[in-house]
Amino acid sequence: MSRFTFTIHATDGKARTGTIAMQRGEIRTPAFMPVGTAATVKAMKPRDVRASGADIILGNTYHLMLRPTAERIDRLGGLHRFMGWERPILTDSGGYQVMSLSDLTKRSEEGIVFKSHLDGSRHLLSPERSMEIQRLLGSNIVMAFDELVPTTSTREVQAAAMERSMRWAKRSRDAFDAGGDHAANNALFGIQQGALDQELRKASADALLDIGFDGYAVGGLAVGEGQEAMFGVLDYAPGQLDAAKPRYLMGVGKPDDIVGAVERGIDMFDCVLPTRSGRTGQGFTANGPVNIRNAKFAEDQEPLDAQCGCPVCANWSRAYLHHLVRSGEILGAMLMTEHNLHFYQSLMADLRAAIAKGQLAAFANAFRAQYYGNRG
Repeated sequence: MSRFTFTIHATDGKARTGTIAMQRGEIRTPAFMPVGTAATVKAMKPRDVRASGADIILGNTYHLMLRPTAERIDRLGGLHRFMGWERPILTDSGGYQVMSLSDLTKRSEEGIVFKSHLDGSRHLLSPERSMEIQRLLGSNIVMAFDELVPTTSTREVQAAAMERSMRWAKRSRDAFDAGGDHAANNALFGIQQGALDQELRKASADALLDIGFDGYAVGGLAVGEGQEAMFGVLDYAPGQLDAAKPRYLMGVGKPDDIVGAVERGIDMFDCVLPTRSGRTGQGFTANGPVNIRNAKFAEDQEPLDAQCGCPVCANWSRAYLHHLVRSGEILGAMLMTEHNLHFYQSLMADLRAAIAKGQLAAFANAFRAQYYGNRG
């Protein structure tokens, strides 16, 4: 199989459905990638993640470089072997976590010096080091290293960060290409920045297209700007990128965020929401989110979601899930997470089918009407 190909099978408006083919397997798009931050999708076995419908997962450069370290994972045979997941893995560059989790960071043209949130040790993360870590992990889709600033920053700050990110994108490209067999068999994505500014987004896209990548991410969103502002950017940002390449919206999101982003031409997503919410007792359903801790579920013998065909909904009641979560039982987190991942993957399958049939608008409108209309 080739290193990386993206085939679009059907379009409906701006939306596309297709297949990314890589040596470790095919990825059906639109795709949702469960987040395996520290070499595990929390509360899930790899085979159960796959059974939910996931074709690819995400690993986190920042966390893995600190513990157990990329060098150790490399000595142990790479991330796939280490965690028991043989299909494609996308790794982020580490930049977002450096800026959001570290006590102290110092940014310069070279990179970002930060203190570990684990032990206070100092590290430098640069484009070259990020590429090295992702290569040691054995990543299949490597993300370029970029600089993220809040969307509330001044335009001057946003412009400077975008321009630096584009210089770092070129350094990431060069460092990735120097990776020998790893570069020959895997892919590199660039990341568009520019906050909520259309002109900055266009300049970023032009710079990335000039460098050339296998796919392109829309970065710098889902950081508190709200859905309306995010969709405002997505109304134009995907169209600034190469239509023949996958377009990845980083860190998104809620089910209704995903539906709206697919309508605007996004092909790939990742988010901790289904797993993190599962561990705290929130389940996603066709009728909107459910807090299973609520007392009204204590004797409810219905499944979590009557429309869901996952093993959890087939075998256990809301009352049992309520009991597990309220009791702090580990199984509660496991079952709620499993259901949420199935819900997300079922949604992606429905979106792919709707696009293929030319019925995306009808599906999306019906989804939103039910998802928003039955809160309580």
